[in-house]
Amino acid sequence: MVQLAPEVSGPIIDVAIGNNQHVEKGQLLFTINHSKYTLAVNEAKVALQQAYEQEKSLYAQVEAAVANTASSNANYHNATAEYQRISKLAKKNLVSTSMRDRAYANYQAARSTLHAYKQQTLAIKAKLGESGGDSSLVMAAKNHLAQAALDLSHTQIFAPNKGVITNLQLEVGAMATANQPMLTFIPIDSLWVAADFREKAIALISKTSAAYVTYDALPGQVFNFTVASRDFGVAAAQQTASGQLTSVEVSNRWVRDAQRIRVNLSSEQVIPEQLFVGSRATVVLYPVDNVWWQTLASMQINLAGLLHYIY
Repeated sequence: MVQLAPEVSGPIIDVAIGNNQHVEKGQLLFTINHSKYTLAVNEAKVALQQAYEQEKSLYAQVEAAVANTASSNANYHNATAEYQRISKLAKKNLVSTSMRDRAYANYQAARSTLHAYKQQTLAIKAKLGESGGDSSLVMAAKNHLAQAALDLSHTQIFAPNKGVITNLQLEVGAMATANQPMLTFIPIDSLWVAADFREKAIALISKTSAAYVTYDALPGQVFNFTVASRDFGVAAAQQTASGQLTSVEVSNRWVRDAQRIRVNLSSEQVIPEQLFVGSRATVVLYPVDNVWWQTLASMQINLAGLLHYIY
């Protein structure tokens, strides 16, 4: 049994199925009002277009920054040469100290300007990515559009597999809430039989064990099953950290009740359509390599199947 929940919220505008209706995989079940989600998609498309325009502007800024870098590089080399020339003259006392200081200041300013334009170019290129459409602006807008489109697609809820919708209580106008179950879906191709056995009997089950099963709804009919798996725990043994002292089970019985554990059975036979989730059955396990036990199990299950005619 699967509880189907929508991934978006909104009022239900259409219920496409009826109660206890058989559905196929991908069949439409119900529809949520998609007006605001369609609007969100349109807004995301506009935002993406704006991101592309901003990306073009960034490419223009890169070209301008590259040109400024080239110009600053030329100024830097000129300022460096000028400073070196004046420094040599200053050592020979052919120019004043103030002239040398001005040349040095021009050299420092040219170097700082060149460094600033180089960093500006790198920063813009980092935003653009490796090629057109790879800028952080465009990628973010694309992701936003993809999310909006995904939300829009989630306004229609489809059957996840072949099965039956049961206990349907949906009505047009009801409010669907994201991640809150709205439908009960029973996949008809994945039903199985689960039987609870005493733990003493579980110890004798092996890979060679098989089972005979007879259903209360189908008296006199016996079905063959194999042991698929068994559970490795029960709820009574589950402990949750609560800060409380240990709760000890108290029993006045001389011989306490045996613990039961669940065994899951599988079969290549299709489970009859007359059955439903929660149908009752009688199960007898037997080792397939022992004819005597197999015969005894067959007699026991057939007797149980006949008794189902009475009760």
